[in-house]
Amino acid sequence: MRKLDVVGIRLEVAANQTLVLLREVDGDRVLPIWIGAAEAAAIAYAQQGVVPPRPLTHDLLRDILGAFDKQLREVRITELRDGTFYAVLVFVDSVEVSARPSDAIALALRTGTTIYGADEVLDEAGIEVLDEQEDEVERFRDFLEQITPADFEGGGPIDESPPEV
Repeated sequence: MRKLDVVGIRLEVAANQTLVLLREVDGDRVLPIWIGAAEAAAIAYAQQGVVPPRPLTHDLLRDILGAFDKQLREVRITELRDGTFYAVLVFVDSVEVSARPSDAIALALRTGTTIYGADEVLDEAGIEVLDEQEDEVERFRDFLEQITPADFEGGGPIDESPPEV
């Protein structure tokens, strides 16, 4: 397992789809995962520190975990099977719950939980970012700081398939 950071959300204009980009903490690969518009907005809200007046689904789940004194230990992106990514929520009592990666990431951001990616998943779907691409990644980070969750409303169908490389 490799520790991953959330780089941010990207809107693929041509495909009218959103994806979340995860980057290896101690590596050179980025893992792109196609996600739905609602999940993209949930991740963007968490990254921007937006607190809605009423809890959204991921906020509600975080609050339920707190009410029952359950702590999320880590999120794992465990598998890529038939073009679909799979994730697991791992709690401190070693209970594991299957989840969509987008939901797991949105919850991890709200709870400060570490995200990991299986080596096999990164080997299959990770994209190496070369040194000359670092400037582009930095420009993308700047773009992410300017984008708002409203930019993701009204997206297409949910498809957590990997992008074609």
